[in-house]
Amino acid sequence: MLTRTLVLGLSFGLAAAAQAVELTEEQRAAIEARIAPVGEVCLQGDNCGGVPAAMGAMGGTAGDGAMAAIDGEATYNTACLACHASGAAGAPIVGNADAWAPRIAKGIDELYNSGINGIAGSGMMAKGGRSDLSDEAVMAAVDYMVENSQ
Repeated sequence: MLTRTLVLGLSFGLAAAAQAVELTEEQRAAIEARIAPVGEVCLQGDNCGGVPAAMGAMGGTAGDGAMAAIDGEATYNTACLACHASGAAGAPIVGNADAWAPRIAKGIDELYNSGINGIAGSGMMAKGGRSDLSDEAVMAAVDYMVENSQ
């Protein structure tokens, strides 16, 4: 009886492990909560890091309607650093050329797509979990990471 119970337990455990590859919204929220002490979570409309949400790293517009300069490093520091400086959730660390080489080889458009839309089954959430970022701000952060990882 014990052997049958053990076999059934192992079977269920293996099945659960196989399904653990896909992250649920709850799991993504739990990851975000765990990294919150390290990284900043900023909601649209909030003043994040002293930069108004309509300007700067967010990729919005300046007061005169002209597109504000998008600072890829600033976006990286506020949205990407928590994972890409530590390797959390398997993120390639900025500056590690070996980790970035196969990703860079796929082309910049693929990297932009991964940053903007996330990667299913991984810890890479769309826009790093920062829905307030413009696509252009994410692309600028990707450019910054690539430039510093070759």
